[in-house]
Amino acid sequence: VGLVKTSGDFGSQGEPPSHPELLDFLAANFADGWDTKKLVRLMVTSAAFKRDAAQRPEARAKDPENRLLSRGPRFRLDAEHLRDNALAVSGLMNLETGGRAVRPYQPPNIWEPLGFGDSNTRYYLQDHGGALYRRSLYVFLKRTAPAPFLSNFDAPNREQLCSARDRTNTPLQALQLMNDVQHVEAARALAERVIADGGATAEGRVALLYRTVLARRPDAEEVRLVTAALDRQRAIYAADPDAARRLVHTGESTPRRVANEVETAAWTMIANLVLNLDETVMRN
Repeated sequence: VGLVKTSGDFGSQGEPPSHPELLDFLAANFADGWDTKKLVRLMVTSAAFKRDAAQRPEARAKDPENRLLSRGPRFRLDAEHLRDNALAVSGLMNLETGGRAVRPYQPPNIWEPLGFGDSNTRYYLQDHGGALYRRSLYVFLKRTAPAPFLSNFDAPNREQLCSARDRTNTPLQALQLMNDVQHVEAARALAERVIADGGATAEGRVALLYRTVLARRPDAEEVRLVTAALDRQRAIYAADPDAARRLVHTGESTPRRVANEVETAAWTMIANLVLNLDETVMRN
């Protein structure tokens, strides 16, 4: 929440700023040179921005909505951030800049019921190759039928001004993060990174997985739980090699074949597990 809670209305009908002197200072600082990077640096290096989301009971009782900036904010990442984060940690992300919009994976029959007969967006023609892994900034957006990964996570449809995004929690969000082609493919690519670079032991690979996704090392209990889950996944895919093959070949990127399909499939499920942790999808 900004210093002015009603960020879409700074007028007399909106809510007054929580810190008017701070707002004046930031405005005057920005007007002195109109240097956006300088303003952003000033804010992100401030003590308020660096605060943890944890809060003592007495502080929460005094400032339940965090209007006094007594703690760091905690909220789910936006739709574009969730997809881009999965692509980045997996090593699949295409960082090419500029160019035309791209059309990544999408369930069938999203555009077709809403398209005009002579429209050039009557049918959804998915891209292939590197275009599938470009940042979400470049995803083509059809306002009457936005990409499900955007609408599921409350991205605006661009039909009208959106001064602040809503944040909802629905079963579709969990189903998408666990089963969407882009996320499963990213989990497989991440799993192969971990197998190739994490050493020969499961513990070493789990440590690399946590460091890659969460920027920290797992504790002993987390290692125990994750390695136990890995053993279960190995047993499942050893009993059903066809399921392992289908999982490993999800998406259009070519598997690196750093391990057999059963082992890669098991680690894919573990990578998918870590990509779905609350700590991964939330800003703390």
